[in-house]
Amino acid sequence: MDDAELVRAIEDNAAELLMAMGAAGGGVQRSDDRAEWTIGGSPLDYHNAVVRAAADDVVAESLVELKKYGVPGCWHVGPSMRIDRSALTAAGFVHGGGEPGMAVQISALAAPRVVPGLELQRVTDDAGLADWETTLGQGFGEGEKEARWVASVYRTLGYGDPWRHYVGRLDGSPVGTATVFLGAGVAGVYFVMTVPEARRRGIGAAITDGVLRAAGDVAEYGVLGSSAAGRSVYERLGFREYCTIDLYEWAG
Repeated sequence: MDDAELVRAIEDNAAELLMAMGAAGGGVQRSDDRAEWTIGGSPLDYHNAVVRAAADDVVAESLVELKKYGVPGCWHVGPSMRIDRSALTAAGFVHGGGEPGMAVQISALAAPRVVPGLELQRVTDDAGLADWETTLGQGFGEGEKEARWVASVYRTLGYGDPWRHYVGRLDGSPVGTATVFLGAGVAGVYFVMTVPEARRRGIGAAITDGVLRAAGDVAEYGVLGSSAAGRSVYERLGFREYCTIDLYEWAG
């Protein structure tokens, strides 16, 4: 893939994931030549998501839907979204920062440091997902609230491709999570989290490396949207920033 193709793959993989999760949560879907969104299926602003728009007046239309369902929401504004961002702030959306959109060729991953006692286990059933949920709830995003909703969606979506969920276990105890979503021709990495008491030991890097190498059977590139804290970790693995996805949030 060239740089432009990777930018589009970063956007498209995230959009496909958000739309699929929103639908599984019961959200109303819109997909036409003016907008693409999922609204009403989640208590989390990030997942009541507008992922494409081609006209500024769609901003007001998205607000109507968010108010109708009584949920917070988020516009995910990447390079391909051609709207005037001032229309978002004028409507009451608040810029919540940007996520660096990063990518790496899986075969070119730089091996992370070895973490003795760490094993990566793929989730294949509800019992495994319960461990994933409990672990994620200890330190990701909105904590137990977010973990509970995401796990409920994943139970609905099932445990086969394009979804691959993982728990990292240190000496048998769950200490980290990740999800790989196979879409737009790449492997998207999401929900990478290490429990607070096990951080700064290279576990997040080792998990990211492991899940991507496992996805190398079906994808040439791995992509992700990084937090500010995670960016240096991913850069050491060989990821490079290709774009920024800006988040515009509406609290309701």
